[in-house]
Amino acid sequence: MSAVTSSFKKNESAIVSDSEIDISSDKGVSDIPIPNPPIRRSSSLFSLTSKDLLPKPDEKEYAAFIDDTRHFSLIRNLHMADFITLLNGFSGFYSIISCLRFTLTGKSHYVQRAHFFICLGLFFDFFDGRVARLRNKSSLMGQELDSLADLISFGVSPATIAFAIGFQTTVDVLFLTFWVLCGLTRLARFNISANKIPKDSHGKSQYFEGFPIPTNLLWVFFMAILVYKDWILDQLPGGLLFQDTFFEFHIISIGFFLQGCAEISKSLHIPKP
Repeated sequence: MSAVTSSFKKNESAIVSDSEIDISSDKGVSDIPIPNPPIRRSSSLFSLTSKDLLPKPDEKEYAAFIDDTRHFSLIRNLHMADFITLLNGFSGFYSIISCLRFTLTGKSHYVQRAHFFICLGLFFDFFDGRVARLRNKSSLMGQELDSLADLISFGVSPATIAFAIGFQTTVDVLFLTFWVLCGLTRLARFNISANKIPKDSHGKSQYFEGFPIPTNLLWVFFMAILVYKDWILDQLPGGLLFQDTFFEFHIISIGFFLQGCAEISKSLHIPKP
């Protein structure tokens, strides 16, 4: 077996996606191998809604990533949809920068800008999968890039906004940290287990295990209302529990903890649209 073929076999699991057919669950065909079941490119909430399937990357694409020694070979081998996914990551990072500017200046329009860039990231998260299907090309790095970009835009960035607008006690920060880590863990679990979730007749997963990380946008919208009403910093609604102690925290921050638990839940099944 050639080196390229070995690399192909070794890395094949890296592009497993939610639309792979779970052979063992199909009646009467459990012993029939399907050598190259089609996959979807992206792990996002939106790109999973289409019934159009994409072919797996072929052996030449593995060879391009592994054996290409040209300058900027990584960039050369990215697909158009991958660059759109990177714009999702850019949007999340710029949202974080806007939050830092708010903490430096106290000007609330920077937080509003942070909300805008998260919504822009949501657009790119939707658009990258569409572009991949329009071009009928799947990407070796697509699913991994998508998960990492989602972590920035829908995990780290909303938590940064929450801290910037006033959830700043030690316990608040621990809740926010738990929330982000749950999102990280949920994305990692998706990448390795989505193909094991029961499929419908189109090969599409029937449900999400736990809340998808883009559901964190509900908190983004909620915090946008707080900023609009100027209910931030010392004016956060609900007040503090255990005030003036080491364990003080805002009552609302319990919601971040509960959201994190819902994301990593295995028993909570959210039907797909």
